[in-house]
Amino acid sequence: MRTQRQVVDYSLRKRAALREFLTNRVGPDDLCDASPYLKNAARFHGEPTDERCPICRSENLTRVHYIYGDELRQSAGQARRLAELPALAMTLREFQVFVVEVCLGCAWNHLIEQYLLGRDGLVENGPEQVVVGGVLTTDAPGGQRRREAQR
Repeated sequence: MRTQRQVVDYSLRKRAALREFLTNRVGPDDLCDASPYLKNAARFHGEPTDERCPICRSENLTRVHYIYGDELRQSAGQARRLAELPALAMTLREFQVFVVEVCLGCAWNHLIEQYLLGRDGLVENGPEQVVVGGVLTTDAPGGQRRREAQR
């Protein structure tokens, strides 16, 4: 069962920013501007990686997952550990996740990925299940939808 969908990868934007840095078009102060809130989120809620910082090359990067969605109410905008996301995806209909990489040494930060999670995107093996007008339907042969009996 998988709920991750509408994935946006920002690796091309990251490569462009690093190319600008390597060709001396921008300085490290332009790229290393992580706020204190982002650095604290990385320190307390982040997931350490084996990837070295592309700017200072002395520290490993940390990934922070921020969640946003209408159902989250006061929890919207909070940083969460990666292990917490599957449980949230099973309890909430839909929310957005933004993944930011941060260097705690030089304050490099970059948005690397964004995607949707939640029950609305459940995909299982077998016929495709779709929510239509609040009613769970299953694709029937021939492209017609039939209503599932609610028990």
